[in-house]
Amino acid sequence: MTKQNIIDIVSEATGLTKVETEAVTNGVMKTIIDSLARNDRVELRGFGTFGVKHRMPKKARNPGTGDAIYLPERYVPTFKPSKIMRSRVNELTKK
Repeated sequence: MTKQNIIDIVSEATGLTKVETEAVTNGVMKTIIDSLARNDRVELRGFGTFGVKHRMPKKARNPGTGDAIYLPERYVPTFKPSKIMRSRVNELTKK
């Protein structure tokens, strides 16, 4: 599913135009990204929690050549689904 598919479904369900729905969707995504960039945690109850994890620099190997590469220190976004989401996905995928 793409962002456009989500916009189409939400637009149809809410009665908003696709342009309005896209503006709201983009606003929500930008707010989440900006919050993560400030190292804030974003909790959407019933959906999940977005956060940021710090990764230390480390030495790794290029699997194709076997050469050593060095990965710099970095911050990566994470997502932990809620119990409600996990149980719903598990319930629906078993059918």
